Amino acid sequence: MEAKDADEEQVLKDHRSMFALPVDADQKATELRLFSIAPPHMLAFHLAWLSLFSNFFSTFSIPPLLAVIRDDLNLTDTDTGHAGTAAFLGSIFSRIAMGPICDLLGPRIAIATLSLLTAPVILSTSLVSSPNSFIAIRFIAGFSLANFVANQFWMSCMFSGCVVGLANGFSAGWANMGSGVTQLVMPLIYSLIMSFNVQSFAAWRLAFIVPAVFQVVTAILVLMFGQDLPSGSYKRSQKVENKFKESLLSVISKGVKNYRAWILALTYAFSFGVELTTDNIIAQYFYDRFNVNLEVAGIIAASFGMANFFSRPSGGLVSDKLAQRFGMRGRLWGLWVAQTVAGCLCLLLGRVNSLWGSILVMCAFSIFVQAAAGLTFGVVPFVSKRSLGVVSGITGGGGTMGAVVTQLLLFSGTKFSKQTSISLMGVMMIVCTLPVSLIYFPQWGGMFCGPSYSYGDHLSGPETETNHYHLLE
Repeated sequence: MEAKDADEEQVLKDHRSMFALPVDADQKATELRLFSIAPPHMLAFHLAWLSLFSNFFSTFSIPPLLAVIRDDLNLTDTDTGHAGTAAFLGSIFSRIAMGPICDLLGPRIAIATLSLLTAPVILSTSLVSSPNSFIAIRFIAGFSLANFVANQFWMSCMFSGCVVGLANGFSAGWANMGSGVTQLVMPLIYSLIMSFNVQSFAAWRLAFIVPAVFQVVTAILVLMFGQDLPSGSYKRSQKVENKFKESLLSVISKGVKNYRAWILALTYAFSFGVELTTDNIIAQYFYDRFNVNLEVAGIIAASFGMANFFSRPSGGLVSDKLAQRFGMRGRLWGLWVAQTVAGCLCLLLGRVNSLWGSILVMCAFSIFVQAAAGLTFGVVPFVSKRSLGVVSGITGGGGTMGAVVTQLLLFSGTKFSKQTSISLMGVMMIVCTLPVSLIYFPQWGGMFCGPSYSYGDHLSGPETETNHYHLLE
């Protein structure tokens, strides 16, 4: 036994000597150094968030110019509502499919391929001439948001459980900033083109060259410099290949049957899904309700998305810190509290009648709703080790499904005013966060129940390892 322990310690030392960051026995980094680009861990981190940033920038490059596009194409409120729904609908099935694709091919190929396939669609925005073509472009462009699943999968492959919530939070949070930056940048690009005496109907079309090229460049960087795993390009670990041989269909089946994945999908539907819907309507909301100009509306909307710089990472950090103090119970309680507070603030946002009051409430709302999204993916990596891609895909697909539901029910048509719809969205958030209390892990417990301490106590050696791998079927 002592010889075995010595051998394992030597293997761990050998692993640590190979990398710039300290690692665990699986070669996953146990620290997150944001200002490092050391390969493979931190280089993968920066490539992951930057590539997803470009996807968000591209997908949400249309809403900040919608006031101009709407007049040029004679779009009705129903048309713009359907286009917003289409953007999210396009990413639902692509997100669900992305999980198994990552399990099969690895995150690097998945990210680069999808970005390269959707970049021409973004460029094609400059060619739209009718409401139907506008809706179709938004539908196909939304596919690129599936790279979120690959992003979180990649972080879970590179970082150990003690920092995976933080890594997921920063990677997704910084990437989600793309939806805010584009609200600020696209009107500036449009104004810059207009300054060269280009007509409005041509200026907004030329502006879409920028997000398309940006997306292509980041995809090439991922292909050239990215690495799927600390050990190299993606392949099933030797443990999985030799010890736990399973078909892809079996992996998918186990992930789909895990009820925790579906509860987290519902929760994520009303954190990230609500965030997406807000990104889609917030600039137009301030433009129409408070009569601000296009640039000011863009700046206000940008502040919502750019809060991701710290708010979503804060959710991941809080999740990890609560886990250190209270275990899985801390992660679950943190998620429920943050999302419930976000729901209350969303409800309040629709009731505030002053411009500055609305801006303040919106900023507070953005912090909590984005932190809740980070807290959700602080739980996801622990649901199922062997079906991580599938669980990530289901949860990520839930996020865009929530955006579709809220956009379709509340912001497609004139049944409700936008302020009433925003308040109703807050009520939906509060109600749909309650099922978090039903999540229970035998070895870690839940919000109200402790762990089953006898779970796996009778197992030892290889049997324990097998039990851990087949965790939470």
